[in-house]
Amino acid sequence: MNTVARLWARLPRPLDPLRSIRVKFGVVVIVTTTVAVLTVLWGYRLGFRARETLPVTVLISLGVIQLIAHGMTAPLRAMTAAARAMARGDYSRRVRTTSRDEVGELAEAFNRMAADLAEVERQRREFVANVSHELRTPISALRAVLENVADGVTPASPEVLESALDQTERLGRLVTQLLELSRAEAGATPLDPARMDAAGFVDDVVAEAAAGHPDAVFETDVTPGLHAVADRDRLHQIVANLLDNAVRHGPAGAPVTLTARSAGPSGGLVVEVADRGPGIPPQERARVFERFSRGAASGPRAGTPGGGTGLGLAIARWATDLHGGEITVLDVPAGCRIRVVIPPNPGGSP
Repeated sequence: MNTVARLWARLPRPLDPLRSIRVKFGVVVIVTTTVAVLTVLWGYRLGFRARETLPVTVLISLGVIQLIAHGMTAPLRAMTAAARAMARGDYSRRVRTTSRDEVGELAEAFNRMAADLAEVERQRREFVANVSHELRTPISALRAVLENVADGVTPASPEVLESALDQTERLGRLVTQLLELSRAEAGATPLDPARMDAAGFVDDVVAEAAAGHPDAVFETDVTPGLHAVADRDRLHQIVANLLDNAVRHGPAGAPVTLTARSAGPSGGLVVEVADRGPGIPPQERARVFERFSRGAASGPRAGTPGGGTGLGLAIARWATDLHGGEITVLDVPAGCRIRVVIPPNPGGSP
């Protein structure tokens, strides 16, 4: 039965070049009427009566209709089967589209929708797996430390308690970032742009980053007198996550550079954060802003217990998009340099 269906689906579709389904219906009517008239005339010439030629005419007309019009309904049947497969979780089905009419356009839109749903399902499964892994790692480490202390294997020294605190802070950081992404995707975070002093903003962000990474070295280069219009909290998220990412992926003791300048005569802000780490390969630059993406070049300190969660750059991209800006990984000879461009009128503010 499946073989017959496949052979039937591969039959030529003579009406596919026509760009309107109404024209196709007209062609079907004309062809069917012509075939019926010719069959009746042929029967009369052979001496058959109307009651004898009528059934033959109906059968021949139905056959002709099936032959020339099967391409009109085949995509609809294929879409029905694909939709049922999607309901079962199978997003791999696609519809054969050779028609140029409205049904063909619908089939192409259906295929695009199926591809988008397949990608969303892939991201959902990857997200759940990554969240489970990220939560399990610090919880397992914290549990091991507490069990050793409770069993008397390890004394409750300041070093041991500090290790447990690090894992707790990592859990808190992960949960906070997940909540931020959840609010972002739900559109629950409005933009509140305001004019601000860029130098003062950079000093505040760098001071906070230095407090979190006492061993890191930060260098700043801000255009004197630079002002910009942006949401200070969201811009803080962007720069703070970029600095944190640069510190984690750069070698110990190497400076992390933060520069800020005007985007052009009409205003706007350009922020760049550079480190001297292994950099990001060109083939991975399109994925580093996805959730839980760390890339192959993880850096010397990315694998430590306090390592990143893979959400920082995703949050930075979301906050940049919220401003209507752009975040990109620049092509530099060594290290990694990420540029953020905030437009003069972020989010359409007056």
